[in-house]
Amino acid sequence: MSGLVLKLAPKERVLINGVVIENGDRRSRFSIMTPQANVLRLRDAIHPDEVNTPVRRVCYAAQLVLSGDTAPDQARQQLLRRVEELSQVFTDTDSRRVLTEATEALVAEQYYKCLKALRSLLPREERLMAYHQ
Repeated sequence: MSGLVLKLAPKERVLINGVVIENGDRRSRFSIMTPQANVLRLRDAIHPDEVNTPVRRVCYAAQLVLSGDTAPDQARQQLLRRVEELSQVFTDTDSRRVLTEATEALVAEQYYKCLKALRSLLPREERLMAYHQ
């Protein structure tokens, strides 16, 4: 198993199991070998004030698991339900693939992979919201 590979820019911060780690002056790459480690790239973190759309709400819920603010066993069913709700709106083939990937990650308790998949829906959601305004 190769683990999760993180590529960090100089001075980039990442949260791993509740600990903030800051990269040095050079780009770096490292692997997280612990399968259930909670990892959150802080540049990808959604601020609570930005949780104003359905996809952002699901991303934020996954982010709370990664930050240690919500227990995984409490969040998993709710996240699965919310991903299912998103599948009622995002019906195109590419979105379905992303939502399947997010669901599989949740079932495997891989919250970082779930968040990463869901974040790829944000631009699509933004376009849909702009279209309907």
